[in-house]
Amino acid sequence: MSEKKRHEIPDTELAYEEDNAEENAEKTGRGGFRFSIHYLFLLAFVLIVGIIVFALYRWNKGVPSDYDPNYHTTEFDVEVIDNIIPLAPDKREGYVDDGVTTILCLGDDPFSLNRGPGGLSEQIEAKTGAVVYNGAFTGTTVARQNADFAQWCYLDAFSFVNVAQSLASGDFGLMKEALAYSYDEAFPETVELLSEEVDMNKVDILCIMYDGSDYVNKRAAYDPSDPYNPVAYTGALRTGIEAIQNAYPHIRIAVLSHTFCHCLNDEGGYENGDRTDLGNGTLSHYWQLELDVTMDCSVSFIDNFYGSVNEDNYLDYMTDYIHFNDAGRELLAERFVECILPSSSAEAESD
Repeated sequence: MSEKKRHEIPDTELAYEEDNAEENAEKTGRGGFRFSIHYLFLLAFVLIVGIIVFALYRWNKGVPSDYDPNYHTTEFDVEVIDNIIPLAPDKREGYVDDGVTTILCLGDDPFSLNRGPGGLSEQIEAKTGAVVYNGAFTGTTVARQNADFAQWCYLDAFSFVNVAQSLASGDFGLMKEALAYSYDEAFPETVELLSEEVDMNKVDILCIMYDGSDYVNKRAAYDPSDPYNPVAYTGALRTGIEAIQNAYPHIRIAVLSHTFCHCLNDEGGYENGDRTDLGNGTLSHYWQLELDVTMDCSVSFIDNFYGSVNEDNYLDYMTDYIHFNDAGRELLAERFVECILPSSSAEAESD
């Protein structure tokens, strides 16, 4: 603008133009680009869409799999369900401890067969230094076969429920009567042991273990109308445990579950006990009911079904479809000691 024309423009108009020039400069910036909030929203939108597209791409692509269709294994992950419950202190109030740990074992074949250095009760004694009595009867079950005693099922007198009730009451009359029908030479000796030699007031721990005999012999698993029915597995177990608890509250009770076993079919062949229902459930069904009863009665439960001799390793520990070899009995003894008397196990390792 020439000097002449500049002088012709009023001062107020010049000031207005200068203000507009400064405002426009602020809006356009250095490069002359006019800033707008809409561009910011557009940029954010594009960024979000890009992230979503990238995430969908990665999800659709997936991750490499290490699955090998040609890999085979017979091993499975299992959870061992031990439920170890110490005896409540009030249960020993007024009890005079003689300073000697005394264990009474009740059960069937795991204890009653192979008595001697390799026997289950003998191995428990060796590993703990305790005084151990073996009160087991071969071929018996937890539940009775018949509600009333009969000669044709004389083994009912030596079932767990009857042995426990005899120990609680001190009346061994039925057991002594049933001896007349037994051909097992160990039965009279065991009855004498329980009735004459074992002082229940000095027993500290009651160790109970039956193999899968109730399952194999098709004993009823439970009676929903009578939780104490002695011809049902759960009813007999609950009745026997509570009889001991009521008579001798100072005794700590530990139930060792049965292990894996087979059953025999009509042709004499083996069938997997965990897959075969003989009319009252599979072997694991009995295991679950056994666990339930021990929890109801607040006694310890040692899981041998998953934690000792199972479907994967039974060939190393069993001689046939249900009985144990020396290694199997040693494993069961170790599990008992580790769970119930861990201090004894630690001392044995240090020695």
